[in-house]
Amino acid sequence: MKKWFVTLVLATMVLALAACQAKDKPKEDAAEDKLEKVTMVLDWTPNTNHTGLYVAEAQGFFKDQGLDVEIIQPGDAGADQLVASGKADFGISYQEGITLARTQGVPLVSVAAIIQHNTSGFASPKAKEITTPKDFEGKTYGGWGSPIEKAVIETIMKADGGDVAKMDIINAGDADFFTMTEKDVDFAWIYYGWTGVEAELRGKDINMVYLTDYSDKLDYYTPVLSTSEKMIDEKSDIVKKMVAAVAKGYEYAIENPEDAANILLVAAPDLSQDLVINSQKWLADKYQDDAEQWGVQKLDVWKNYADWMTENGVLEGDFDPEQAFTNEFLPKK
Repeated sequence: MKKWFVTLVLATMVLALAACQAKDKPKEDAAEDKLEKVTMVLDWTPNTNHTGLYVAEAQGFFKDQGLDVEIIQPGDAGADQLVASGKADFGISYQEGITLARTQGVPLVSVAAIIQHNTSGFASPKAKEITTPKDFEGKTYGGWGSPIEKAVIETIMKADGGDVAKMDIINAGDADFFTMTEKDVDFAWIYYGWTGVEAELRGKDINMVYLTDYSDKLDYYTPVLSTSEKMIDEKSDIVKKMVAAVAKGYEYAIENPEDAANILLVAAPDLSQDLVINSQKWLADKYQDDAEQWGVQKLDVWKNYADWMTENGVLEGDFDPEQAFTNEFLPKK
């Protein structure tokens, strides 16, 4: 009788526990189902430009805003095309890309500047002795075949008294900086926060000619967080939640660069640990820089760069800078 009673009690407890678990599970599933599914497309493979996104995912900042965000890579279509077509809700873009897109009737909008100032420039092995734009004379530039490259080079060469006609430009395709400069290329356009840091780690001494040292108009936002006018018109609440979570992710990366780097490494384990950590430390104070808060954009920056593009024949059509960006979704400080 005692054995039967004990067995009955145990069986009752097991059933009760199972019932509780059965009750709890739908609640968890229901909570997950309530999250708004959002697609975020990168411009390239994961790198430290994107750290704030992965921090927001890992730290639960997206979930706190009621979002279930899927971070994807662009493939052949490209981030701008995916966002413009509605196949992705948000993307990583660039001021130059959005400016060109809007003159062609593509309604992309920048909702936050990921990095406050342009950190790109022309890099060369130190042995080439290229320290100013005038030193480009007699040298060979390796690029990807965009007309904007020659316009940028010409602008900064003129500012330094150089002549773009006295240098060569070749299309180096997908070759990286290190491969190019070991062959027939003397200098190339890079972001110091990634390729420059990688050069340091490789023990390669390089010289940098930064665009912003020679033209204020070339201090544009690159990269930015983008979305479409349709998202803003129809789902402005989602845009506000997304920007709030992403802002928190980048603010975390600013304050905790090494921890943020490790979060990125978990999401992209094939990346070099040394490169990611050192790149993250270099970028930490560049995200916000001198802005009053992360993500802020200025009308003058959008107008000046568009004017420069028009003056140099790389922008045709009407462009309204006030429609190309907005600060309205940034968290109020």
